[in-house]
Amino acid sequence: MDDRFDRRELLLHLGDMLEALNRLSRTSRPTASVAHLLQEDDSLQRFEFLRALAPKMTVAEFTKRIASAFSPWPKELLEAELNRDALASSVQHNLFDGNLDGWKAYVTHVQRTVKWFGTGLPRMKADALAEPVHDAATDATPVEASVVNTLPAESDAPTEKKGWPWPEPRPT
Repeated sequence: MDDRFDRRELLLHLGDMLEALNRLSRTSRPTASVAHLLQEDDSLQRFEFLRALAPKMTVAEFTKRIASAFSPWPKELLEAELNRDALASSVQHNLFDGNLDGWKAYVTHVQRTVKWFGTGLPRMKADALAEPVHDAATDATPVEASVVNTLPAESDAPTEKKGWPWPEPRPT
């Protein structure tokens, strides 16, 4: 399956997330809600996905959750076989836990460029925003479980990576 364009779009989205995080952290208002800052600061308007966050999520909480949600993405996006569920469940569990409406809005946003994003995941609960933020060091995420369940069996055959970002072999 040729998924290099989806990978590119997800990398661009990751960049947008990091840029939004940078702009929010520059406000030096960790206890302010992201929703409030979104209304105040015109430079945040281009980050449509911020509207999907829980209304009470603070900048400090967003910072912690975004780090947990997207830290596995670079490695996952470079794997030869793209683990779609791991990418989406990481964001669902860490950034939208308990925010079903926000998750649906976020998935709709990402699916404009990556049609399969968020499909096939188990339904999440529609509880209020979980407090406090989950500690990534103590909580096992669905991504970690997914990665463990999808590790290939040990073999003596060399792992051959083809396609983006690995160039096709050239004749010698």
